[in-house]
Amino acid sequence: MGTLDGKVALITGAGRGIGREIARKLASEQARVVVNDLDQDAADEAVAEIIAEGGDAVSCAGSVTEADFGDRFVSTAVGVFGGLDIIVNNAGYTWDNVIQKTTDEQWAAMLDVHLTAPFRILRAAQPVISAMAKREAADGEASCRKVVNISSIAGLGGNAGQAGYASAKAGVVGLTKTLAKEWGRYNVTVNTVAFGLITTRLTDTTGADHIDVAGRRIAVGLSAELRSMTEQLIPLGRPGTPRDAAGAVYLLCLPESDYVSAQTIVCGGGLEL
Repeated sequence: MGTLDGKVALITGAGRGIGREIARKLASEQARVVVNDLDQDAADEAVAEIIAEGGDAVSCAGSVTEADFGDRFVSTAVGVFGGLDIIVNNAGYTWDNVIQKTTDEQWAAMLDVHLTAPFRILRAAQPVISAMAKREAADGEASCRKVVNISSIAGLGGNAGQAGYASAKAGVVGLTKTLAKEWGRYNVTVNTVAFGLITTRLTDTTGADHIDVAGRRIAVGLSAELRSMTEQLIPLGRPGTPRDAAGAVYLLCLPESDYVSAQTIVCGGGLEL
């Protein structure tokens, strides 16, 4: 029996990179996972991998920025697995520029995917969580549910060229603290993991230099010089891996963290901006 046996977990942006490792980790501990990704093929591949590894998962592809996505995501968890226990708001990307060159479209895109999307998912989840908590209380049961929102050290300390991204990620911390106060009565812990330099296609120097999002072709990746400079600032001496990132999220899903709420844990090897 895994540490998350019987739990139902929703994870956005779980078709690749960090999100995929989070999904695999929670599934390996017997959580039943709803995998979201913008790309249907990526979501299906992640689900197939989880099932091949002995886990249980289903996909819910689509953009988290769609107005009805939160309702659809939550409905998938309830309809397929019969409940909802863990929400990980992970989906996102960077679209960088110095402020004088940042367009309204860029600014809005960063807030939509990193802040508005988690808000809508959590809003959609509230009636389900409330009803489950009331039913369990009436039955004399106690089940602690978990929300883990993903931020960044850019959201804690700012970062040049990332006004939209950093502002949205800072907002995630405020959303976390607010929901921790609102949902404590439902026995839900709400925390944030802020990532430092984690190696993904968004931060690599050797992978694809563009991603396609909603018809936009957006540059990603770091220059070799910037990446090297950043790595030298990490006290542990190396960038993180998606598995490292997933481990930090997993800590906040464990029963041992049932009394930890409204906190921001930095997963960055000691790096601070």
